[in-house]
Amino acid sequence: MVTRKSKPRRRFVVRSSGIHGKGVFAATHIPAHTRLIEYKGEQLTEAQVDKRYANDDNPHTFLFALDDGMVIDATNGGNSARWINHSCAPNCEAVDDGNRIYIETLRAIRPGEELSYNYRIELEERHTPELKRLYQCRCGARRCKGTILQAKKKK
Repeated sequence: MVTRKSKPRRRFVVRSSGIHGKGVFAATHIPAHTRLIEYKGEQLTEAQVDKRYANDDNPHTFLFALDDGMVIDATNGGNSARWINHSCAPNCEAVDDGNRIYIETLRAIRPGEELSYNYRIELEERHTPELKRLYQCRCGARRCKGTILQAKKKK
């Protein structure tokens, strides 16, 4: 008798998103508090990122700032995690664990549901209407803030 090992079912797939470009969608039920994937890419210093993207005005990047000042650039060596979109009502969160970023679910995810987390993008300059337009949010959440920028902290 020959037994076949079945391939483990993928927990998520990358496909077109109604939020923005590509997105990551649950292929099966995913329980709450599940570590899904590491955000992978090339680790760079902030100075290296500034030099690499000095002439690039496109706010759409695959950069993830770490707590220690390093940055993961998923443009090079990135994986499916780079396609997870922002939401003002996310179902996942990014967790910095020893200068590695993991995407974990905040709640149970239904098959077909798009995975998302709050990007919490912080910019020092004034959040002008033009800047908010460049960083527009299209998540569709009932309480969408309209931007993926993190509100500036009051001094």
